[in-house]
Amino acid sequence: MSGEAVHVRAAPLDASAGQASRRDLGRRLLITLGPILISLALAGCVLLAVGVDPLAYYGFVVERGLLSPLGLQQTLTRMAPLLFIAAGLIVAFRAGMWNLGGDGQFLLGAVAAAATAPLLVQSLPGWLALLVAFLIATVVVVIWSLVPALLRAYQGVNEIITTLMMSFLGVSLANVLVKLVFLDPGTTVPQTRTLPVGDRLPRLFETTITSGLVFGLAAIVIVHLVMTRTAFGLKLRTVGANPRAAVHAGLNVPLLTVVVFAISAGLIGMGGAIDIIGIHGNVRADWNPAYGLAVIPVVFLARMNGFAAIGFVFLLSVLSIGGESAARRLGVPQHFTLVLVSIVLITLAIAEYLDHRFNQVRRT
Repeated sequence: MSGEAVHVRAAPLDASAGQASRRDLGRRLLITLGPILISLALAGCVLLAVGVDPLAYYGFVVERGLLSPLGLQQTLTRMAPLLFIAAGLIVAFRAGMWNLGGDGQFLLGAVAAAATAPLLVQSLPGWLALLVAFLIATVVVVIWSLVPALLRAYQGVNEIITTLMMSFLGVSLANVLVKLVFLDPGTTVPQTRTLPVGDRLPRLFETTITSGLVFGLAAIVIVHLVMTRTAFGLKLRTVGANPRAAVHAGLNVPLLTVVVFAISAGLIGMGGAIDIIGIHGNVRADWNPAYGLAVIPVVFLARMNGFAAIGFVFLLSVLSIGGESAARRLGVPQHFTLVLVSIVLITLAIAEYLDHRFNQVRRT
């Protein structure tokens, strides 16, 4: 009898917990999808103000970035470097640190891969040459990240300032290296030597989609699991959330700070390397896709969740590929995609604030 009573009393509790979970899921979807829809409407008003039909613009974006077979393949290919950048940013942000030097780190990784891969394929098997170039690019960027890491760890210098400065220096240094040190003497356009198409990463399923997409997906999934399911991830989150508590817990905060920057920058550098050995094959002078700044809002939109970030990176890729096509057809600046992402970020912040205030009022 007592067992049956316990069972009867437990059932309503389980049902109540299930209903609460569904309500929470619905609330999270509302404050995630709602800002996106509102942002599309606001961006549409901006397009109307400059004399562009927003429905036509969004139609071209969807058609080119999602519905067209070739456009979809380009969208999935564009995701490869963005996933590595998102993974690197998630590591830093979850550890409570700001790595805003993604553009410089990305370009240095790309230049390191572009400088080494064409030479390595001449003396090593193809797969080994790409692996070595990939690792060299990663090591270069990890070393580059030591400056802001050591300043934050041992001098308490704000990493927002140092990573932004290092990003500017990294972009400038990458261009100097392309124009002087790694310049291909056989071309009239300033660029590095070109990795032959046949020596680049293989394509997936006889399409134009680079296999770097698989590595990018693996990177962000591994990062998510490490940061949320392992003791090492807990240590990094503790350092970011409460450094004093981390010290009292016996954690080596300076060392973990350096490790966070190294992992974050290394992953972003991998994104630059994968973009070269899988897609472009070389780096031209003054090339800077500014992926780092574009992915930062995406990571916050995903609330630093790796699995959610995959979906938002896909959305950014659709907007990027489709936006380029829409810009050519309708005369809209290509940077309008960043404007749209910025509007989404602002509306999301407002939605989060209102949700937080609502929860406070409800508790009182």
